[in-house]
Amino acid sequence: MRGAAAAALALVALSACHPKPANVPKEARAISAEPVTLTAADGVKVAGVYTGVEKPKALILLFHQAESGRDEYATIAPRLATWGYASLRIDQRAGGDLFGGNETARGVGVKPGHIATSAEYLAAKPDLEAALAWAETRKLPVILWGSSYSASLAFLLAAEHPGEVKAVLAFSPGEYFDDAKLVRTAAAKVKAPVFVTSAQDGREIDAARDILAAVPGEKEQFVPKQGGVHGSSTLLRPKNPDGAEPAWAAVIAFLQKVAP
Repeated sequence: MRGAAAAALALVALSACHPKPANVPKEARAISAEPVTLTAADGVKVAGVYTGVEKPKALILLFHQAESGRDEYATIAPRLATWGYASLRIDQRAGGDLFGGNETARGVGVKPGHIATSAEYLAAKPDLEAALAWAETRKLPVILWGSSYSASLAFLLAAEHPGEVKAVLAFSPGEYFDDAKLVRTAAAKVKAPVFVTSAQDGREIDAARDILAAVPGEKEQFVPKQGGVHGSSTLLRPKNPDGAEPAWAAVIAFLQKVAP
């Protein structure tokens, strides 16, 4: 009996260290993936991947963090699809090889290892606008999802397109641009529901809270109690072994509320 009890305790301890995934969807859905090339207003070619799903509830536009690319979402997009959410993930011109490569950045001459400036972050906004224009052709509710600097750009996009955005998810948003109030000013004009989260870091949590405070409508901040890393990587178990699943649970709960 002592051996059985010890084994049970060990199993409990293991489960605590590696929590189970958020509730598994009851129904299976057919999932597909296809490459997409967009053209931004200034002529830049923007590479992306569309993850389709049977009977989609909404279309989520997935925007990556600095020095990154669309494959920041290589495992996130399929998991969203299991819950019924189609997605488009793109390579923005302000990005790099953090997750394996960035076709758009290479196409505009960004060198490997380049650290983007605040102005370069803002210059990527046409890439997001191109994604939103493409999404409108799909005739689905559109949700914006940003990581780090693109989380901030998502507020600008939502403010400028109030009737076209169903909701906003912002992972580690901040005032990353030269105008230190640009994001909060935009957030004050966002009418859609907003979800924010960040790393388990006081400065990031405060930055997200300050931006969220400006949002006039429905809003939610998920503050990680364990784990928690910068940007959408907080949902990646290899990068956030203790906090990924609690973050996923919060994200799925929000999505099911705004696009059931």
